[in-house]
Amino acid sequence: MQEILVRVVVGGAVVSVFALLGDLLKPKSFAGLFGAAPSVALATLALTVMKDGKGYASTEARSMILGAIALAGGIVLIARDRK
Repeated sequence: MQEILVRVVVGGAVVSVFALLGDLLKPKSFAGLFGAAPSVALATLALTVMKDGKGYASTEARSMILGAIALAGGIVLIARDRK
């Protein structure tokens, strides 16, 4: 349980830093470089497969997919409200 909490905190911090840098840096197109954050997820999955096995990594991958769907839904709602 402690390892999961550490991953959540560290992962949240990394994502927050990416978002902050993308917002602060000029030009805004430079923020696209920070779209590479999904590669962090792939690296995490690879490490998880080596450490905990395919079953555990599969659960993490499903969670990532659900998170991506939720993010996309939130973006759609925000974009719709801005019109």
